[in-house]
Amino acid sequence: MMREIKVVCRELDCGNPVAESRGPLFEDGRRGVTLYSSCYGDESSIRQCDITGGPGFCDGEYYRHVTCSESVRLVDGAGLCSGRVEVKSNQSWASVCEADFDRQDAEVVCRDVGCGSPAALQGGLYGEGEGQTWDKEFQCKGNESLLLDCDTSDRKHNTCPPGNAVGLTCSEPDDVRLVGGGSRCAGGVERYYQGEWRIVGTEDWDQEDVAAVVCRQLGCGSTVSVLPGNTTRGFGVSCSGSESSLRECRRSDDLLPGFTVICSDLLVQPDIFLTDSMGGVFRGHQGPEMFRGYNFTITCSTQPQYPGGSFLLTFTGSNRTQTQPAVNHSAAFHFPAADDSHQGNYSCVYDNYVFSHNFSSESELLSLTITASPLPAFIIRHVVVLLILLTAITTSYLYYKVKTFTQTLQVI
Repeated sequence: MMREIKVVCRELDCGNPVAESRGPLFEDGRRGVTLYSSCYGDESSIRQCDITGGPGFCDGEYYRHVTCSESVRLVDGAGLCSGRVEVKSNQSWASVCEADFDRQDAEVVCRDVGCGSPAALQGGLYGEGEGQTWDKEFQCKGNESLLLDCDTSDRKHNTCPPGNAVGLTCSEPDDVRLVGGGSRCAGGVERYYQGEWRIVGTEDWDQEDVAAVVCRQLGCGSTVSVLPGNTTRGFGVSCSGSESSLRECRRSDDLLPGFTVICSDLLVQPDIFLTDSMGGVFRGHQGPEMFRGYNFTITCSTQPQYPGGSFLLTFTGSNRTQTQPAVNHSAAFHFPAADDSHQGNYSCVYDNYVFSHNFSSESELLSLTITASPLPAFIIRHVVVLLILLTAITTSYLYYKVKTFTQTLQVI
C-alpha cells in the first residue's frame, strides 16, 4: 500500500508519504469507493496504476488515511528515505544548496518525511533537479518535528554551483524486527504499527519476497531460509522483493500465518585483541609493535548468541591458519616467541552451524609489527634474574644486620 500512497502524495503535490492508517472518515454514514490498484511507486497519478478490479463500495472501517510530508520531499532516491532534498515554495518545488544545509537540518528533514536519523549527506548525490534553488538558509536546532518549524535566514551565497544540490539518505525507521531467533537477523517477523508490535503474515508463495525485503531493511544481508512460524496470524503483507522496506509493500486486510526469516548476517562480528608478555592489550588495525623473542597471545571472542562454534585465526602474511573450538565464546592462540614471520595482519573468523546452515563472521584486522629488541631476549632474561637475586641478597643482609643490632642492644 505504501507505493500507492506515494503516488497519491505525488499527485496532490504534497511531498513524501509519512504514514498511513485506516478508519472512518465520514461520520454521516456515507460510503467510499474501493479501487483494486497496483502501483510501482513512480507513477505521477493513481490513474496510471494497474487497476485489477472495478470499483466497489466499502464502509468507513476500511478508509485509508494518508499523511504526506507536505513541505519537503526526497526525490530520485532508491526508496522513500533517500533522495535529493526539495522544499515547496510558492506552489513549486525547489532544490536546496549544500552550503545552506547542515546535519541539524538533515535531522529534521528525516523526521519530517517519517524516516530514521541521517545516514549520509552529500551534494549532487541524486542529481540537480529541474526547478529553482531554495532562496533561504535553514537554521534548525535538530529537535524540530517539521522543517517549517525551523528558523530561516537569507542565503549567504548568491548562486549554487552545479553538483551542490543536497542529497540525503536517512536510515529506515526502526519499525521492523525479528524476534525469538537469538539474533537481530533471525526470528519471527514483527512490525511496529499503531503503537504496538504486531506479527507480520504472508501467503506461502510470497514469503521469499517479503523475507528479502526484511533482511535488506535490517541490514542483515540476504535471505538464507524462510521457516513456518507459529499458528498465530498477523496482518498480511505482499512484496515484489525489490522494496527497500516493508513500508513500501502492499498491506492487506487479511490475517495470514506468521513466519520466521533467517538472514545471512546472522552472527555478530567477533572481536580480536592481542596481549603481550607485559600484560598490554591491543586492538584494531593500528596494532602493536612486538620485540623479537617475546611471547604474545591473540584472543578471538564473540557475543553469547549461540553455543558451540569455532574460531579460525587467519594470517595474511602466509597461508598459515589455526583453528580452535569456541569455549565460553572465545579462543586464545599462543605464540611463544615472536619473529619476523609473525609480522602481518590477523583476523578471527567465527563459524557456527545454526538453523541447519553454516554461518560465519569475520573480525576487523589486527596489524602486528615485529621490531628488534634493544637487547637480545636471553640477556634481558638474565639481567632480570640477576636483579631478583640481588634484591633477595640485599633484603637478607639488611634483615640479618637489624637482627644482630637488636640482640646487641638487649645484651647491653
